[in-house]
Amino acid sequence: MIIAIKPGTTKEDIRAFIARMESQGVKVDYSEGASQTVLGLVGDTTGISEETLSAHHLVEKVIRVQEPYKRANRMFHPQDTRIDIPAADDSPRSIGGGQLGIIAGPCSVETREQIVAVARAVKQAGAGFLRGGAFKPRTSPYSFQGLGCEGLDLLLEAKKETGLPIVTELMAIHQLELFDEVDVIQIGARNMQNFTLLKELGCCRKPILLKRGYACTITELLMAAEYIMAGGNDKIILCERGIRSFDSFTRNVLDLAAIPALKKKSHLPVIVDPSHATGLAWMVPAMAKAALAAGADGLIIEVHNNPEAALCDGEQSITPDQFGTLMTVLRKYAALEEKTL
Repeated sequence: MIIAIKPGTTKEDIRAFIARMESQGVKVDYSEGASQTVLGLVGDTTGISEETLSAHHLVEKVIRVQEPYKRANRMFHPQDTRIDIPAADDSPRSIGGGQLGIIAGPCSVETREQIVAVARAVKQAGAGFLRGGAFKPRTSPYSFQGLGCEGLDLLLEAKKETGLPIVTELMAIHQLELFDEVDVIQIGARNMQNFTLLKELGCCRKPILLKRGYACTITELLMAAEYIMAGGNDKIILCERGIRSFDSFTRNVLDLAAIPALKKKSHLPVIVDPSHATGLAWMVPAMAKAALAAGADGLIIEVHNNPEAALCDGEQSITPDQFGTLMTVLRKYAALEEKTL
């Protein structure tokens, strides 16, 4: 249930009204915009009379939410959410709310020389975040699984060298204690519906980059975000990374329509992964431009200094030079979208 409060209502009156609602056994989410204060009632609202609430002198409008996701719903939070991430170089980065976030780096951390070189290159080109896999979920048990804890250490060295916040994937709850210095925790497509893990991340206060499962609907993605938000962590970045199709020409099918759909349904920022969506490096620039044109709040792009020798997903990785050229074009797209890159 959504309650829009009348303009001009004092914060003291709002606090008293919230206390009254909570006394009826529901949780209340508070959202204050430039011109409207909105309260979201979460829990069993069947015993709360919509007519009685509508008659209250502080209430402008009451709306019952039909969708199963509440906190992720734009009705609860009309303004776009912006996720602010501190950076080691004292230049905070943001994603959403008019801020474009570009995350770039190799699929897997391989060596210190590799990750530091790529980090320097993508920062110079304009990326705001460094991605790199330390723990890698692979379809084959014989494929490179990442360097694990050593990979995390190398990512932190690259962070120290460049000041870039780091984004890396968490695969299991027991790894969470290793991620203290990770700036953004990525939850991959395979774990999007690992509800035990999502609940644990609700107790975490780090930003979570949540990738859409390759056979999951838009509603299922938002419900996965709801699991995290229900635990108290509202720093969620949604990521469209392609869905499974009958066509095998590309690795997945990039669902560009998901971007405006998610933006309409939810206030959470939406980014796109054109690398995993296509699986083909030569397609990445076109799909990156298309994603921004469709309204995405950012991109996560695989960049490797020697894709032919990459231990993981080299065929979908672009080189630092190609990334630099792409960033020049993306700045023009950002200007057209009136977003800050």
